Amino acid sequence: MADRLTFNLSTGGDVVIKLRPDVAPGHVERITDLASSGFYDGVKFHRVIPGFMAQGGDPTGTGMSGSDKPNLKQEFSSEPHVRGTCSMARTSDPNSANSQFFICFGDARFLDNQYTVWGQVESGMEYVDALPVGEPPREPGTIVKATVA
Repeated sequence: MADRLTFNLSTGGDVVIKLRPDVAPGHVERITDLASSGFYDGVKFHRVIPGFMAQGGDPTGTGMSGSDKPNLKQEFSSEPHVRGTCSMARTSDPNSANSQFFICFGDARFLDNQYTVWGQVESGMEYVDALPVGEPPREPGTIVKATVA
């Protein structure tokens, strides 16, 4: 299984994420399958809240959609939601994660044990910090290309 995911962002560089199959094997498999297929290429960060998180992974850019794959069963863990944590977005149904994810800007420990952590940013967090803010941003930042290694 791959151990790194790289998002080349429109904000100027690569965000390298260490994958965590040890805590969320099903979610890591989904993310890497989608990334390998080109699903995330060109996808917008449709919800960027300073000090909290940047959310993307919806091909429509609205936050209301996902991939055509079935939703995932939750893989909650006590992994902390801190700066650089990558976790899955979902509805109020704990088993509704699909393709949307978020990257934490800072401490969001209140999300621990309620959202599935699947990775941690190793480098390039400055490019996440540079994403245009808003819900949605007027000119959203995008994933130019996603690659798995």
